[in-house]
This record gives sequence, C-alpha cells and structure tokens, in this order.
Amino acid sequence: MIKTSQAPTITLRDYQQDAIEAALNHFRQSRESAVLVLPTGAGKSLVIAELARIAKGRVLVLTHVKELVAQNAEKVALMAGSGSIYSAGLGEKDSGGKTVIAGIQSAARNLDAFSEPFSLVIIDECHRVSQDKDSQYHSLFAALKAANPNLLLLGLTATPYRLGEGYIHKRHVHGHVGNPDKGVFDVCIFELPMRVLIKKGFLTPPRLLDGLAAQYNFANLKASEDSDYSEAEVESVLNTSGRATTAIVGQLKALGASRRGVIIFAATVRHAKEVLALLERGESKGLQNIGMQEGEASTAIQNTTSAALITADTDAIERDRIINAFKAGQIRFLVNVSVLTTGFDAPHVDLIAILRPTASVSLFQQMVGRGLRLYPGKTECLILDYAANGFSLFHPEVGKPRPDSKSVPVQVPCPACGFANLFWGKTDQDGDIIEHFGRRCQGIIEDGSQCDFRYRARICPDCGAENDIAARICRSCDSALVDPDKHLKAVLAHKHHHLFKVADMQLSASGNDLLISYQDMDGNPFEERFKMQTDGQRKALFAAFLAPHQRAPGVKLPRYKQASEIVADRDRFKMPELLLLKKGKFGWQLLEKFFDYTGKYQSQRRFETD
Repeated sequence: MIKTSQAPTITLRDYQQDAIEAALNHFRQSRESAVLVLPTGAGKSLVIAELARIAKGRVLVLTHVKELVAQNAEKVALMAGSGSIYSAGLGEKDSGGKTVIAGIQSAARNLDAFSEPFSLVIIDECHRVSQDKDSQYHSLFAALKAANPNLLLLGLTATPYRLGEGYIHKRHVHGHVGNPDKGVFDVCIFELPMRVLIKKGFLTPPRLLDGLAAQYNFANLKASEDSDYSEAEVESVLNTSGRATTAIVGQLKALGASRRGVIIFAATVRHAKEVLALLERGESKGLQNIGMQEGEASTAIQNTTSAALITADTDAIERDRIINAFKAGQIRFLVNVSVLTTGFDAPHVDLIAILRPTASVSLFQQMVGRGLRLYPGKTECLILDYAANGFSLFHPEVGKPRPDSKSVPVQVPCPACGFANLFWGKTDQDGDIIEHFGRRCQGIIEDGSQCDFRYRARICPDCGAENDIAARICRSCDSALVDPDKHLKAVLAHKHHHLFKVADMQLSASGNDLLISYQDMDGNPFEERFKMQTDGQRKALFAAFLAPHQRAPGVKLPRYKQASEIVADRDRFKMPELLLLKKGKFGWQLLEKFFDYTGKYQSQRRFETD
C-alpha cells in the first residue's frame, strides 16, 4: 500500500514523524481502523499531508468544516504537490485527484462522485464520528468499502472521547481497553500528551487561574454516567448569578484591553447574549468621552466592533464575517456556545475565558487549546476558569465524566494483572488514594482479552459470578439478576423486616473492639461490633466491614491489628445507603448492606446532601 514519493518541502517535527511511523507500522500488519491522538496545535494537518504523500493508492481526507478542508488542502499542496477539493462551502467539487480533501456533508450527499476506489480514508477531528450507522460518515464508509473491501481507516483527533459514548477506540496500544462495546475505531496507536509540546516550545505556555473577580457556583451539579451536566440545571444556576456575570465581564473587559484576542466560552445561548450585552455596554459613552459625538460613536462601533457572538444558529456568511474580523483584530472579544472547540485556528488568541462547566477533560482541553498556538510576540495564554472546573491542563482523559468537582485522576493497580488503571477518585493531603470510582480493570491480558478483575461487582445468586453493578443478566449463567427495588419490596412484605436508611456512620474503638455506629434520618441507632484479638476475628472483620466499605477497592489496606488504627483511617471507608434489618430474638439483625444504591427507597434528603 505504501511507498515514498517526492521529498516533502517541510521538515516534520520528531513527534509528527513518530505518529506517521506508528500509522505505517500498524497498517503493514493490520487492517484494523486506527486513531492518532495529537494535541491541539500539534500540526495534525502536516501529519495528514505526509501520509497522503507517501500512500501508494488514492487517499480521501474527510473533515466536518470548510475551514479544515482548506487548511488540510493547503498542507497537502505543500507536502504532496496538489490535492483535489470537494466542498460546497469552498465552491469546489473535484473528486478526481490522487488525494481528495472533502467536507463530509458534501461527500455524503454525492456518493457517486466517490465511486472510484480509495485505499486510505483519513478522518480529521475523528471524535465526531458516532456509532450511528445511518450517519453521513458511516454511509460514506459503506459506499467506499463497496468499491474497495480492503479500505483502511485512520482517524486523528486531540480528544479521543465522546460524551455519552466514551472513548472512540476499543483498545489502546499501551495495553488497556478503551471502549470495547461502543468504540468506533479499533485501536489507538499513538498518543502525545500536551505537556510534551509545551515543554519543547511547540505550544504557548498556558497560565491557568480560577476566576479572579467572581465565580459561578456549579458545585452541586451532577454529571450522569455518560453525559455532561444538564443544560437546564446549568441555566438554573445562571438565573441566580447575574451579579457574578456582571463582575466577570467587567474583569474581562479590563484584562482584555491589553490582550490581542479573547475567546469566551459561555454556557447557554441566553447566557452568551447576556455576556455580549455586558461587553457592549458603555462603548458609545466611552467613544464620546474621547471627543466623538453620539452619531460618530455609533458609526465607529459599527466599523470596528469590539465584541461578537457565534452560536450554532449563526448564519454561515455572518459566521465567516465575524471570524475574519476577529482574526484581523477588528473584534477583540469573541463569545461562543460550543462552536469554537474544534476546527478553529486563531493563533493570536492570548486569553481564554471559560464561563461554562463541563465534566469532560477533553472538552476542557479543547477550549484551552484554542489559545495555545504560537504567535509572534506571544509569550503566554491566560486561561480564566470562572466555572471552577478544577481540571489540570495536563490531566489525562479518564474515559468517564468526572463524578464531582473534587475528583481527580488516580492510578489504581489491578491486584490480578498489575495494570495501572486510571480512574476518577479522591486523595488525601499526602496524595494517597482514599476513594476511586472504577468498576473493572482496564488492562488487556496476554490472550488479548480484558482483565476480568472487578473492583465493584454484583454477585449472581445462582452461580456466584461477578457482574457489573448495573448488569441485569448474569454474564456467566444468563440468569436474571433481581432488581434491588424488587428484592427489597419482596423482603419488606414480610413481617419483622426494616429498611434502615443510613444518614451517618461513626467508627470508634472500645478496647480492641471496633464499633460502627449508624444513625438513620430520624436519629435511630444501629451498631456493629467486631473483635480483633485473633487472626480469625480480623479476617471476619475484613470480610464483613473493611472490604465492602472500602472507598478504593483493589488498593491494598494496611494490616490493622488495633481498632484505633482503623478509626484513624476512617476516611478510607464509605457509608452504605441502606441496611436491611430483621427483628430476631435478641434484637435487630443485619441481613444486607446496600452501597451505590439510587433506587426508589433512596432517602431524598440523603441523596441531596451526599
């Protein structure tokens, strides 16, 4: 498939050549679809152009916006001589070249123009390819594969992750799974951290600060397992944050006065319009104060606009006008709602203001990346996070939305295979893990399958197999796993059973006995007591309390010999949501504990304050 043609006219950076070699090595031995991950500003278009140059057969380069079509076509012309452009937005529809650079919308609507076989398809911003088999991407892929069943697919992105679906690849070359069930691509074959490019001087150093004048309080928002924060909940917070918005915009106007270009990421369209109105407030008065009359000031504002807004509904012609004016320095503040995270290149930008919350590391880094490209005289890019997202710019993608604002990526070794998993979790002041939210080891073992160790599991009552905590059918014996609510309803129908809704848990030592004291919402108590004098008693304590209550399952606990040692380590152990009790001859007896429970028996007050 691959051979070298004329020498390129641009010298590639070392990491760009490494990415190209990774693609060549992969496709020499496999026809699996692959992904290259390069940070924003790393020069993905040059990697694409060089791959197109050295490919033996025809190459189709796909992307979703005309700006990227033009950018990729320019780099292909520099590296490979020339390329055909197929894009209605650019007014060209030529699919006859050895390398064709196309917009996905134009290509998918004109499948007959792509009937001649291609050997390689390269998808820029490939995280936009969804699982939907009826999508434009998949419709085009099907037509191309009909012409060449051996078609190779290669994606490039800075963010290999889709909210709502997870990683876009099924596994990673570093030996861990990605998204085995929902990954669009088979394998991630190369990934370069942003930190490396900044250290080598290929990206502008960022200076990240939380909001200085004010901050929005999004701390109580909860992301779901597979999506970002609810827009309705975000809007609810913003509706009571007018004073914060005024203070934030006031500070941005002051800071922006000495900056070349400012991009503001707003949370919703209504919020963006509010920000724009505050940016524009006082412009006419300010111009009058330097000697202009009211009519002259109005004309000046129209001719040199200081702020503008782009949303998904902005007309294409108006969008182009605004972006061109921004790049020319006629607009200093560019407000947007989720439209300038990819496919937008304005190297002069030196201030990024984030006024929206996100649970996604990828989306946060996409926003920050808009300001990290090199530009003459630019020594840093100021990043102001008014939403207190709390991400480090160098956090790796975990593959799940962050559970809450206090969670950070933590590394959790698997006790079965030794793989170092990356999960969301929490640490103490010394950096030791006190809690993590991982379910299953992400490591790939020797036979190519995923390690079966589960940090949290639902046990099948019929065969004893461990299943995911959300499973409804046992993966081993296909038995139906009883829904917790149905189980509780059936048990509570019997006399002398009680569901204790836990509001508090306290640990204390009585001699060398460990005492666990629970209280429910009404202040009623229930206690467990464990003796620790013998090895057998300590093993019973581990099975009944330490293991099920551990916040960071799989992380090795100390060998406790004194109850006081466990009390001192109380932060390592979590409180159950529910206790199922049965009244016996000697009082209430514990039948079962429920952790991570969110069913109908969950206490509303407990849920809100957790």
